[in-house]
Amino acid sequence: MEVSEEMKKYFLDLENQVKAAHKFANDVKSLGYDPTTKVTTMLARNLSERVEGIISVVAPQVKGSGIAERIIELDSLYGAQDWRVGMIIALEVAQEKFCKFEDKKEAMEIGIRIGFSYVTVGVVSSPIEGFIGIEIRKTRDGKEYFSPQFAGPIRSAGGTAASVSVLIMDYVRKNMGYAVYDPTDVEIDRVVAEVHYFHERITNLQYLPSERELKFLATNLPLQIDGDPSEKLETPRCKDLDRVPTNKMRNGFCLVMAECLSLKGEKIWKRLSGWMEEMGMEHWAFMKEFVKIKKEVHASHDSGSSEKVDDVKIPPDYTFVKDIVAGRPVLGYPLEHGTFRLRLGRARTSGLSSNAVHPATLAVLRGYIAIGTQLKTERPGKSTTITTCDRLEGPVVKLKNGNVLYLDDFQKALEVAKDVEEIIYLGDMLVNYGDMLNRAQTLMPIGYNEEWWALELEKVLEDDAKLVCKSFLSDPFSVNFDDAFRLSKSYSVPLHPAYTYHYDAVSYDDILVFLDWLSKAVIQKEKVIFPLTVDVTKDVDRQTEPYNYSDIYEYAIFKTHPFKHPN
Repeated sequence: MEVSEEMKKYFLDLENQVKAAHKFANDVKSLGYDPTTKVTTMLARNLSERVEGIISVVAPQVKGSGIAERIIELDSLYGAQDWRVGMIIALEVAQEKFCKFEDKKEAMEIGIRIGFSYVTVGVVSSPIEGFIGIEIRKTRDGKEYFSPQFAGPIRSAGGTAASVSVLIMDYVRKNMGYAVYDPTDVEIDRVVAEVHYFHERITNLQYLPSERELKFLATNLPLQIDGDPSEKLETPRCKDLDRVPTNKMRNGFCLVMAECLSLKGEKIWKRLSGWMEEMGMEHWAFMKEFVKIKKEVHASHDSGSSEKVDDVKIPPDYTFVKDIVAGRPVLGYPLEHGTFRLRLGRARTSGLSSNAVHPATLAVLRGYIAIGTQLKTERPGKSTTITTCDRLEGPVVKLKNGNVLYLDDFQKALEVAKDVEEIIYLGDMLVNYGDMLNRAQTLMPIGYNEEWWALELEKVLEDDAKLVCKSFLSDPFSVNFDDAFRLSKSYSVPLHPAYTYHYDAVSYDDILVFLDWLSKAVIQKEKVIFPLTVDVTKDVDRQTEPYNYSDIYEYAIFKTHPFKHPN
């Protein structure tokens, strides 16, 4: 990619200033007034240097050993941040291809830390403090197997990276010639007992796997996940086991089993399934069955509405409200109308784990949500930080005087906020597609929007007509009603989304009542005035169609906008 000379100079200036500041700090440190005589933070220009730097804290020999250059080489082969890079570099370090270690065990541990640091982009302490080493234990027939040890700081890696660290460990295990863990029934039961008791007595886990999920994982994992005892409480049962050194509960162990491997099962399988044979990891095919079990467990617990995408039924996901802290409000329930409508894309201020809503939404919520507020969402899961984008669809509210308003202006929303009786619809939430991909979520249906409308219009236009309609195609957000009506009638495209209402949220019977009501309405000053009372007890014959629905629809939507309730 070509970079301008101005941009090169900008980054060169930044680098020189950082180096100057670092040298100055070292000069001050050398005076001996601090516990150390030099700055402990090392400068790194890229991910590979960060990886070397952070692991050199516990293994100084890796610094400048060629690991950074090898990571760059592997990145060019597999792509940046590919999990296989972390696995391969971990194994090569364990095989002492770059530098020597005290013994084979240390070499494998440092290799795992290097690979783990790669998938956490070299910016968190988990590879040093969350993963605390491996124990070599014996299977029931006397072979040696891996038991990785985890501690509480594993949380800083995030569920996905911590799960990948287990893959890295198993890749090293297999290629270094160690056996597969062979759990006993009581060791499997200990996993279930400890994770559930930890959730009940220590802290709410972000995701609590069912007994069926935990037993399946504990039975099939080729490693024995373990950790140091972190709590005063002991596990309620399955104590004094030969291959589990402590009866006390282990937070690192519980986090890896529940919030990492169980929670991120779908994502792990989606990525792993593409190359597990290439990497000799076929024995991890059990994750496919685990994902199936997880869906079955949730399907039996969940109820309510569902969505269909390409004939795949997507059930509501109650995880985001199941463990909510007492006193915190729920803005909406899974797959229910009235809260946020999915909109895929990015605003200038949104991105990874940062969703956007319309500024008017913040106003009608009376400031409860502000820019920077953290929310838990049904999909794509995890938490998100809120920012704003005024190109989204705003909220629909009912005022105390009975008027129903669509709000797309922040100042107007501020003015009417105190008079809002009911928020009918909170508006769009802009979600980054990358979050869906990153968390292995099936894409949900999105609401009809301006970009979609512009593409449909462009598809039916001839070349000369595209020139005439250029302004509509380049800026589909600023289309007035007259132009929208003309384009819809002339080119048989759907009505612009700004003038299309949320009929999907209304039942068939309610539509009939609405049409009956509308047939008795009158027009005053270009607005529809509804009668105060409507005879809704009238028996409507759906077969004979008492009204000409298409005429009434055109009358209501094309000739009058917006609807107005009588005061």
